[in-house]
Amino acid sequence: MKNLVVSVLPRLSLCAAALGAVAPTLSWSQASTESGGAAESSHSALGLGVASRQFAYAGMERKTQVLPLLYFENRWVRVAGVNAEIKLLRRGLGEEQDVTAGLRLRYDNEGFDASDSPRLAGMDDRKGGFWGGAIASWRNPVAQISAEWVTDLSGHSKGQKLLLQADHRFGWGGFGLTPRVQLQWLDRKYVDYYFGVRAQEATPDRAAYAGQAALAVETGLRLDYALTSRHSVFLDLSGTRLPNEVKLSPIVDRKTTTRAAFGYLYRF
Repeated sequence: MKNLVVSVLPRLSLCAAALGAVAPTLSWSQASTESGGAAESSHSALGLGVASRQFAYAGMERKTQVLPLLYFENRWVRVAGVNAEIKLLRRGLGEEQDVTAGLRLRYDNEGFDASDSPRLAGMDDRKGGFWGGAIASWRNPVAQISAEWVTDLSGHSKGQKLLLQADHRFGWGGFGLTPRVQLQWLDRKYVDYYFGVRAQEATPDRAAYAGQAALAVETGLRLDYALTSRHSVFLDLSGTRLPNEVKLSPIVDRKTTTRAAFGYLYRF
């Protein structure tokens, strides 16, 4: 049973990334706040998605999977795939502004197995794991500004990440278009664990490498369309420009990574 859970979680993390991208279009609590009501009841959605991701590692093939999409939200919690949030604060600052804060737990499918690529042969596996920390956002007429700090609760990298994102949804009837920009600060332990090469892993073609803290930039675009009040589809595309501290690693052969997700959701 333990091995089954371990094998399923990385697949679900791609699902969570896809669903996390479209979650703003599912946020009944936000819509309720905007209309002056309170989000007292719970809401959920179920669907199917296709997620494809290109990792930075040399020789690693793009991973594409078809996965179920699960979503649940009420006044106090929100669950999207293997992402979970506890809502601690929500304060309105007027008709079109509010501030929220809470705690987040999620599973990230980072890292690699040595068998993923010939360029990684002989290295120790780098494991994904559970990350947790604090989140906050400020919604205003211009954009939604979100901040997230998380640390590696699984203890594999012992690293930390700080994310700052700005996005804004433009809506035309049932169609929505949401561009976003995200800054990702990765601490030294994170970069060293996932992109470093330890002395015992070095070969004549793979020099030892010690990672340093880095700042990555991601841009993305989400399209969503409500077929009816309960049925909707979405497409989310994103690309991340890798910082020099990552690109200089001998196990990295890319300047950017990309991710795409497409899915269907039914709201209950």
